[in-house]
Amino acid sequence: MIGAGAIGGLVGAKLAATGCDVTFMVRGANLEAIRRQGIRLLASDGSETTVRAVGASNDYAAVGVQDVVVLAVKAHQLANVAADASRLVGPRTVVVTMQNGIPYWYFHRHGGGLAGTVVRSVDPSGTLARHIPPEQVLGCVVYPASELVAPGVVAHIEGDRLPLGELDGSCSERAMRMSECFVRAGFKAPILDDIRAEIWLKLWGNLTFNPISALTRATLVDICEDDATRTLAAAMMGEAQAVAEKLGIAFRVSLERRIAGAAKVGKHKTSMLQDIEASREPELEALVGSVIELGRLTGTATPHIDAVYSLTRLLAQTLAAQRAEAVPVRVAA
Repeated sequence: MIGAGAIGGLVGAKLAATGCDVTFMVRGANLEAIRRQGIRLLASDGSETTVRAVGASNDYAAVGVQDVVVLAVKAHQLANVAADASRLVGPRTVVVTMQNGIPYWYFHRHGGGLAGTVVRSVDPSGTLARHIPPEQVLGCVVYPASELVAPGVVAHIEGDRLPLGELDGSCSERAMRMSECFVRAGFKAPILDDIRAEIWLKLWGNLTFNPISALTRATLVDICEDDATRTLAAAMMGEAQAVAEKLGIAFRVSLERRIAGAAKVGKHKTSMLQDIEASREPELEALVGSVIELGRLTGTATPHIDAVYSLTRLLAQTLAAQRAEAVPVRVAA
């Protein structure tokens, strides 16, 4: 399990609780906490479980080749772990990707004129594809909401769906085995014949509400109930739908229903807003920049998405500059 944050910690803890041999690849305070006391899971019903039978390491070479490698870091963090992650991947290793947004492997086994195209916004130099071969990837869309509340401590807020899918739409033996593992751990893990359509369904909201919330500091319900931001969100979603449909994607819910679903979540801060408030780098390229790139590839205009992306990117750059200025500089005596 590469990463023991909100999602990695949740999934890894629940898998380990069923008897799976789980090793977390982590560092810093998380590494020390898990080595010392295992990983603690605060369930949505108020119960608590501490799973001590887990490994924790930052030495990829020592851990070696694994049966399954779960990539549970954010999309923009993948490049930092890709070379190390390759040490865990053997010829038969299954790699489960749990990133939001358009994945680096999107056009692998895609078919059509864009088959094999590299999504440069998420894999600019092809590093990810070189180190983590797409043919070993099993796609996964993450719906649970959770939070890393302290090193080695994860709170599960709600949700239990982890749909899986082969990139070519087949129902493989490895997909069935992975689904069975997730189901034993308490998740719903159907095997889908079009994992890309499920990726777009989640991304539909992420690419819209995440950057708008980062710019306005508003929660989901605030964005949906304000006429101006609701109209903006609908315009962005309409542009994204046009891109997706040119790539052969059919949405199983309407745009209006997707917005209504977001409003029902209530006073929830998106992950991008949480990152901005914590002065962390936002997950912008996989969620927004990639859709703009696919728009260019399909000849689809995305003016509203372009504008919101530009504003959010500048916000991220401004915060990064402020972080750099805040770093104390030691002057030699």
